Amino acid sequence: MSKRTVEYEVTRTGLREVEQGSMPPVVSPVLPEGVDPDLKGRRMLLNMGPQHPATHGVLRLVLQLDGETVVRCTPHIGYLHSSFEKLGEYRCWNQVVPLTDRMDYLAPLIYNIAYVAAVEKLMGIQITERCKVVRVMLMELDRIFSHLLWIGTTALDIGAMTVFLYTFQRREEIHNLHEALTGARITTSSTRVGGMMADLPPGFTDELRRFVDEAMPRTLDETETLLSNNNLWIGRNKDIGVISAEAAIDAGLTGPLLRATGIDYDVRKDRPYYDYETYDWDVVVGEHGDNYERYLVRMEEMRQSLRIVRQALDRLPDGPINVDDPRVILPSKTAAMTDMESMIHHFKIVMEGVKAPPGESWFGVESSKGELGMYVVSDGGSKPVRWRVRGPSFVNMSALPQMVEGHLYADVVATNASLDIVLGEIDR
Repeated sequence: MSKRTVEYEVTRTGLREVEQGSMPPVVSPVLPEGVDPDLKGRRMLLNMGPQHPATHGVLRLVLQLDGETVVRCTPHIGYLHSSFEKLGEYRCWNQVVPLTDRMDYLAPLIYNIAYVAAVEKLMGIQITERCKVVRVMLMELDRIFSHLLWIGTTALDIGAMTVFLYTFQRREEIHNLHEALTGARITTSSTRVGGMMADLPPGFTDELRRFVDEAMPRTLDETETLLSNNNLWIGRNKDIGVISAEAAIDAGLTGPLLRATGIDYDVRKDRPYYDYETYDWDVVVGEHGDNYERYLVRMEEMRQSLRIVRQALDRLPDGPINVDDPRVILPSKTAAMTDMESMIHHFKIVMEGVKAPPGESWFGVESSKGELGMYVVSDGGSKPVRWRVRGPSFVNMSALPQMVEGHLYADVVATNASLDIVLGEIDR
């Protein structure tokens, strides 16, 4: 077969072969809207995802490359759209709980608790002291749960397989604690308006104490030994994906991404809930706002979460886990069987669901990925008229283009991983 030279020109609809030869004209796909049509053969379009393993979900990044340098990055979402917020308008207040842990299945208990806290605020319910401490314990445990997956998969993206194995050993132990408490390992659905689905099972606190005192500190030490001073790890992360404090604030970033830039903001400290102000712990703040700083912040945050869990175990009071409020808690079986009025009320709760007074409520917590807000609106019925979620992953991802543009294509993998996004929440 004879060789021939082919030249191309760029048009607004793609690449067109200039010479006519034995081969048919070659036309590239239509350029996405917003991409510079005057490429002049020097730039290339590359689709990273939506099936790329390093996108951590069905995320598509359209990259415009000049050689190996990213000139422009355009995220495309919506491949996992689940319409959770709309589904919540057709479910009773407690029936919405399973939808919350499907958003961030990497820290499900935090989302369970944030939602019912908003409903309890709307209804004026004060949960019991035992429930309050248990919820703090579970939220901090799931913060560790989420960060362990983040460091394990991020290290794997960059080539450090051993760290992945270490961190997932610890995650398996948290899975077991989830299962002991809720019967499920990921989709926990453990909270109820006014309390929890059940109290802590026998042996739960002993196993949790062993985890926070022995297993978890050892894994953190091993991980830092493998990564913190590793030249390859530092080279792939230091001064990569940099964002300034001003730009982070403008983008609405929260959580470890914001604190890595030097901004001391944590909902648990700035707008305390569940008595967080009475616990002894520190907000972890970085300085440089790069991938490496975000790694350091999350590693130290896990140690701070261990401190909080230990204190919660020490102060865990006796008493009921659920409130004594007939509006939301079913009457006891004995009362239901002997008191006709209680039986009727029991039947109405089961059939119609808990009713909330007319009004609206907002409750914000510090999730593993940043500030998580739950907004609910009631018309006095048993279902929310409107349920709106301020998810941190959706907001944090908006900063990805300015973090990767100007860096190499290989750095997109590390920078995208440093955001710690979850597509279930983004495509809610």
